[in-house]
Amino acid sequence: MRVTITGRHMEMTEALKAYIENALQKIRTHFDRVIDVDVVLDVEKHRHIADINLHANGVRIHSREASADMYASVDAVMAKLDKQVRKYKDRINRHQPRSGREALSYGHAIISMQGNGDSDENDVQEEVAHHVVTREKIPMKPMTVEEAVMQLELLEDPFFVFYNADTSQVNVLYARDDNKYGLIEPDF
Repeated sequence: MRVTITGRHMEMTEALKAYIENALQKIRTHFDRVIDVDVVLDVEKHRHIADINLHANGVRIHSREASADMYASVDAVMAKLDKQVRKYKDRINRHQPRSGREALSYGHAIISMQGNGDSDENDVQEEVAHHVVTREKIPMKPMTVEEAVMQLELLEDPFFVFYNADTSQVNVLYARDDNKYGLIEPDF
């Protein structure tokens, strides 16, 4: 297990690092293999914020908590993370395993675009440039819509891109304002 502990606007003590690593060992017992854990501790005025990203068994889980004391924030974020892990494990135990489909890899990028190409030679061509800001590859194992909903809840992100095991297509699941979910499917 690779643990990265980062402190922003604060000095990181060995006691705090040991406290976090000890708490993470309890979470590790829930998974076969934990790939990595990123812990970010931040102090903003009187708020102590603990933020954890856990990558394990192909699942990403994100938790964030804030309080007036850093140890209290760490305890709260660990309790929240433990609750999310238990929720995930309960759902996994209720589902039947799928047949052995391979995990796919999917990459996305923002591509650049130069001008519109509709101008004459006499016109001054104004270039509009879009540049790739970031490129990210995400592993895409086939999953059902229910599993994608569970993953979206664990991530606390506004959307989730996944490979739909039922339709064999890449889909996007997003959270709506009315506590429901929307699903975007390709139409060929």
